[in-house]
Amino acid sequence: MVRIKSFQGIRPRKDLASKIASPPYDVIDSAEARLLVEDNPYSFLRIVKSEVDLPENIDLYDNAVYQKAADNLKAFRENWLIQDSEPSMYIYRQIMDGRSQTGLIAVQHIDDYLEGKVKIHELTREDKEKDRIKHIDVVNAHTGPVFYTYPADRLIDALIAQAIISEPDYDYVSSDNVQHTLWPIKNPKIISSLIDAFSRVENVYVADGHHRSKASAMVGKMRREANPNHTGNEEYNWYLAVFFPANQLKIIDYNRVIKDLNGLSADAFISRIENTYTVKKMCCQSSAKPTKQHEMGLYLNHNWYRLSLKENMDVISDPVESMDSNLLTKHILTPILGIEDLRKDKRIDFVGGKRGLEELQRRVDSGEMAAAFALYPITIQQLIDVADSNALMPPKTTWFEPKLQSGLFIHSLEDKA
Repeated sequence: MVRIKSFQGIRPRKDLASKIASPPYDVIDSAEARLLVEDNPYSFLRIVKSEVDLPENIDLYDNAVYQKAADNLKAFRENWLIQDSEPSMYIYRQIMDGRSQTGLIAVQHIDDYLEGKVKIHELTREDKEKDRIKHIDVVNAHTGPVFYTYPADRLIDALIAQAIISEPDYDYVSSDNVQHTLWPIKNPKIISSLIDAFSRVENVYVADGHHRSKASAMVGKMRREANPNHTGNEEYNWYLAVFFPANQLKIIDYNRVIKDLNGLSADAFISRIENTYTVKKMCCQSSAKPTKQHEMGLYLNHNWYRLSLKENMDVISDPVESMDSNLLTKHILTPILGIEDLRKDKRIDFVGGKRGLEELQRRVDSGEMAAAFALYPITIQQLIDVADSNALMPPKTTWFEPKLQSGLFIHSLEDKA
């Protein structure tokens, strides 16, 4: 049983939605965020990356960063945001490159997370977890939703279709050429039917937002324990989420760049790789891009190669062990390059597939990195299989596009009088 409910969303005025909406806090760095807010006083980056309004050398975990986010949200609410007068749910549709995904915005009970009804596929990092806990607690709101998926359900599909026959409140195209459309659901009968339909969903799966979901649950738990008059009805028992059916989502590649070859020459490095992969030199990046599982692209010394796992290699049927990101670590990163911990080793970095193989080539040609690996993306079913088996994927294995914009809907932890 998945427990969701409606809430009094805090949202932009219709005329400002496209100006306020921003990329999520975790897909751009501070320098990029500072550039994006230069000519846009409305940008929600001033809340989710509030360091943009503080000195450039400030520690991102400084108390002033969290307080600035709270102050900025207060100012936004006084000037440019409205709060719906009645509890609502919302439909959020995104269209990118002709592909559409339509999700339900609601709040979910923290006990779903604490009781394991929310299935995860990767570990959280303690520093990022503490950061999100402090952000939510100080700002007193969920400013970015968790991105969930669930097995497609015909009843939920029909209810959502029924809810979007009216004119949307927001409908615009963002700078990355993604169309964003949002409809509020105020009809109590549809809301009740959606709550009932989700109560029959056994589990939901984190697509993006492991730190946000865990931090939201931890903030709610902390507030329960600190409140001697806790009733269970408080808003801190719920957190912001968007639920998309699995059959509408697409995972793209999440690639790796390596700072050095661990003292090996390029020829010696390729020779070591040939113990487990067939290595073929390709004419260009397009031909090196992997076309199926157990293929990888390698960029090294201004040349692209295609790596194909040798047929005599014993590929385990386990859903994690058989992933290309895991095989890369097992056969190349650790034994050849000496990279043991992908979460902590500074010699490796990760590049979302949206940036293309051009970005991998650029970072190597610039001298910043020595080599790059292009991976074949996993499927939604692989993600679900891993989560259902209570296993964990290697770090940075999934990259979903399009990303959910921040600032279009906010959940306040304040209880309404």
